[in-house]
Amino acid sequence: MTELVFIAVSAAVIYVIFLYNRFIKQKNTADEAWSGIDVQLKRRYDLVPNLVACVKGYAAHEKKTLADVVELRNSAMQASTVAEKSKADGAFAGALRSLFALGEAYPDLKANQNFTDLQNQLAEIEDALQNARRYYNATARDYNISVDSFPSCLIARRFGFGKKDFFEAQEDERQTVGVSFE
Repeated sequence: MTELVFIAVSAAVIYVIFLYNRFIKQKNTADEAWSGIDVQLKRRYDLVPNLVACVKGYAAHEKKTLADVVELRNSAMQASTVAEKSKADGAFAGALRSLFALGEAYPDLKANQNFTDLQNQLAEIEDALQNARRYYNATARDYNISVDSFPSCLIARRFGFGKKDFFEAQEDERQTVGVSFE
């Protein structure tokens, strides 16, 4: 009888250890995925001053757009939580669209090789950023499922494992982009 109790208790302890280690692994994977987003955002933030400097030469009187881009870049860099980063990134992406609209307004700028190279680099970074966001959201989803599922939710609560926020598109990024050939 005591052997049976010992086996049951041992199995329960091993199961708790297994679940705890799974939470640690999933949490670390999600944290690593978040750092991938951070790396891509840093690359984007580092590229923007070069882009702004290039545009300044052609569009000196567009100071407000350029100032907005720089200000939003700085606030996005200071955001610390997933929700703050997500919101700041949405505003910053909108400012970047305004900056590229200047390229349309200034044909010489649009033809400038530096501007084109910077646009292409930014497009590559945006693709990598999109992939990093997807990966993060997938790891956060898997982690959150473990936190919410029974019986692992009991272990999650006991050891303080909380849910991860998703990196979500902002409302203005969800709007349909209008295309006009007029």
